[in-house]
Amino acid sequence: MLKFNSVLLFSENPKELAEFYKKVFDTTPAFEDGGYSGFQLGQGMFVIGPHDKIHGENKTPERVIFNFETEDVKGEFERIKRLDAKVIKEPYDPSGKGGEMSLATFADSDGNYFQLAAPMK
Repeated sequence: MLKFNSVLLFSENPKELAEFYKKVFDTTPAFEDGGYSGFQLGQGMFVIGPHDKIHGENKTPERVIFNFETEDVKGEFERIKRLDAKVIKEPYDPSGKGGEMSLATFADSDGNYFQLAAPMK
């Protein structure tokens, strides 16, 4: 069986992107080396690094969305919104069943989408 290990997010400006996520995660990276910053999030790593083929803002941010789990989607939404993250969608229940699930969507400084998600029941 495979286990999740990490996500590697490349950027033309990895230092700036790592600074953004330091504020979002409210922590410092577990490691910083050679232009890479790795955040330990639960069992996996979220790693940001440089890549010579990545330029500018993400043109298709809907392709991959990173979900970060929290018990308090509304509270974390308000905190992250104050960090000048671009709000894509305010907290909502995608099931339409009134409270079974909660998501909120932001764009980071490179235009990548990430969501706050309530734990799955």
